[in-house]
Amino acid sequence: MLGKGTGQVAAIDRFIVRAVSRLPSGPQDTFFSTLSAAATKGKLWFAIAGGFAVVSGNPRRAAVHGVLALGVASVVTNLIFKTVLPRARPLPADLPVFRFVHPQPTSSSLPSGHSASAAAFTLGVGMVSPALGIALVPVAAGVAYSRVHTGAHWPSDVLLGSAIGVGAAILTRKWWPERQMAPPACRASAEAPAIDDGEGLSIAVNVLGGSYLPETVALIRETFPKAHIHEIKEGGDIAAEIQEAAARTGTKALGVWGGDGTVGTAGAAAVRHSLPLLVLPGGTLNHFARDVGVATLGEAAAAASAGSAVSSDFGFISVGRGIEGADETLELTMLNTASIGVYPNLVRRRERLQPALGKPLAGLVAGLRTFALDSPTTLKIDGVRHKLWILYLGRGRYYPRDMAPLTRPVLDDGVLDIRMVTADDPFARLRLLWAVVTGTVASAKVTHLSEASRLSLEADGEPLVLAVDGEPLTGVRTAEFTVQRGKLRVYSPLDGGKS
Repeated sequence: MLGKGTGQVAAIDRFIVRAVSRLPSGPQDTFFSTLSAAATKGKLWFAIAGGFAVVSGNPRRAAVHGVLALGVASVVTNLIFKTVLPRARPLPADLPVFRFVHPQPTSSSLPSGHSASAAAFTLGVGMVSPALGIALVPVAAGVAYSRVHTGAHWPSDVLLGSAIGVGAAILTRKWWPERQMAPPACRASAEAPAIDDGEGLSIAVNVLGGSYLPETVALIRETFPKAHIHEIKEGGDIAAEIQEAAARTGTKALGVWGGDGTVGTAGAAAVRHSLPLLVLPGGTLNHFARDVGVATLGEAAAAASAGSAVSSDFGFISVGRGIEGADETLELTMLNTASIGVYPNLVRRRERLQPALGKPLAGLVAGLRTFALDSPTTLKIDGVRHKLWILYLGRGRYYPRDMAPLTRPVLDDGVLDIRMVTADDPFARLRLLWAVVTGTVASAKVTHLSEASRLSLEADGEPLVLAVDGEPLTGVRTAEFTVQRGKLRVYSPLDGGKS
């Protein structure tokens, strides 16, 4: 039965090739010969992918997915099928000599690698951007037909190659899952006094903030003419001076100008003195200001004047530290995130590459470089020993649910968002690099996502470097993380329950 079926396929192949051979000569011969040569070794598809990659967003993601699918199709076609299914290519006698490809490839005719790559790339692109995929269909069909028109393949070779390409693209679809969409931002309203012209507002200004200018304080005074403004100069104790500003007689609300580290310190003072916090964005990082919807001084002033505030959780960290033989205990605040391991290196590399490559491709390159070069850290998490590359802790649930968290739609969900990339299993580095290439880090065996309201860490060997809201702390032996739900009231232009 197999021989009879094979004979029927061969007869159909010869019939189609004879029909092609009878087509009159013309410009189409040069066109299909040129198109076929352009697609050799994927040159055509890499060029198209390069064009797509220039455009950020879906076109760039489509390009990466298309190239990934093409790579899988090429490996399967050339290393597996061409080895186990040897077949002679069409003979020069089957087509006019002017149309026949020269020199003819020497590998097995079955299946067509050109067709596999064309189908894989086109469908891979289309899975991310249907419009771009549809636009490429005529090109892919032209490449597939060109292999018959030039005598490089039998029609059944093209058919099997195309099927392999489609299968490769479908397979990579599972490696490139859609990011889980973040739910709509939801903010719980909190009670806070209305502050007109800054009356009753005590503002701590960290003059060492990343975007501080001499006119900063003047601008704050203009916006809040009745506020008390306390400038924290170089060499000052930020925590002590913010506490002093919060304890000032007549203070109804505490304001802070600075980055996330300074804002976190002010948040602790606001909680201690039962004051609402007014965040004035202006430091090196302003993630928390973004989350509460305050991007400018004007928005902060409008929220304070209206008495519009939201509730937020607050994170606390008790750190046991050993420096030069001396032990100490520190109490830290955690407004946004904390991390141990190579996560800071990954973020720095991604941000450095992002302007040129865009976020998805920059993340891919940064991930490959980081996990190929850096070493895992050994520590105990809730008493269990782990080797890991990354421990990421978010104060609140972040989205997307992978290793590139961006947004935090809820500020008072009461959880620590725990994300670990471990090196505990055999071949962990290879598993991780493969997951980075295929876009499956979030679902890989080496990645662990969980949530808790409390977490303990203990160094197993060398002390740890703990980064909290972007500020690194060395010599860490132990750390206990807790979340106090809804403890912080923050002025915000966002209405409770709405975005």
